[in-house]
Amino acid sequence: MALITSQLSRRVDGVPYLDNVSCRLERGGFYVVVGPTLSGKTSLLRALAGLDLPDTGAITLDGRDQRKVPVWKRSVSMVYQQFINYPHLSVFDNIAFPLRRRGMGAEEVDRKVRQAAQRVALMPLLDRMPAALSGGQQQRMALARSLAKDDDLLLLDEPLVNLDYKLREQLREEFLSLFAKQDRAIMVYATTEPNEALLFDAEVLVMHEGRLLQSGPAREVYARPANVEVARIFSDPPMNLMQGILHGDEIRIGHAMRLSRPRHFDSLPNGNYTFGIHPGDLAMHGGGIAMQVDLAEINGSETCLHASRDSVNLVLLLAGVHGYVPGDRVEIAIDGFRLFAFAADGKLAVAPSTNQG
Repeated sequence: MALITSQLSRRVDGVPYLDNVSCRLERGGFYVVVGPTLSGKTSLLRALAGLDLPDTGAITLDGRDQRKVPVWKRSVSMVYQQFINYPHLSVFDNIAFPLRRRGMGAEEVDRKVRQAAQRVALMPLLDRMPAALSGGQQQRMALARSLAKDDDLLLLDEPLVNLDYKLREQLREEFLSLFAKQDRAIMVYATTEPNEALLFDAEVLVMHEGRLLQSGPAREVYARPANVEVARIFSDPPMNLMQGILHGDEIRIGHAMRLSRPRHFDSLPNGNYTFGIHPGDLAMHGGGIAMQVDLAEINGSETCLHASRDSVNLVLLLAGVHGYVPGDRVEIAIDGFRLFAFAADGKLAVAPSTNQG
């Protein structure tokens, strides 16, 4: 049994919010919708929830056409970026609110509230008011309210984006445990961050400009992006992409970069390609290609280094904090066995072997 969308399309003032989106979401599955801002993530979730009606296409749940089910009767919950809680109600009453509206008895309400609160570690806080909670606790409360309803479909629209770094890390770990325990509902989690999808090790749907570009297991999409758009989107920082020529035993990039043809390119015909490499697969050591540092960004315990030479720009992700400044000279090694090749139409031509050391 599953939720199936078939050729969903929706335009607003001529702009495609959804463009022919078809997917299948199995019961008990956890799906992460990944894409930049305005890629169609929220539009897809709102269509699944029944909040927006697509212009064309169909949505079925276990074979039932959802267009024939009034929104208020649908078995769906949604958690938003902003914590939507009732400030005049306690944590217990916030979680209980939708259950009481359904006419559920007091004993059943109490059981379900406590069960949901236990799942998100809110049991000691049930008597508190929302104003006395941290941001992370308020988002947990919004999630508990959705979990208590025990709906078929749980939609989470960038639920961590407004929390600080430490809280996001903490809740990601808690979500991992939470999602692993559910076995009936369909959970759909929207994010701009591909690293969240990789952390959750979920099925992903990569979206861009309203289109579904690729779907599949997160690690598989990362290892074999279908095209250059997926390669950019599903990598943080985005995959380095360089125009070049494959000729004989050599790869030529720009005026000065020359690399030996790696083994996984053996069957690739000579010609023009877009070559790609993940920032974390670049290294710095003597004997590499001389480049100039343009920018060094410190992000926690990592350094994101931007470097250039002629028309070629590269981004490296280095472990540790490094004190490079613009204008510094560095030598960057490109491991040919880590290279991707994309054809002229942007589609993946060759990917590195996942078995390579």
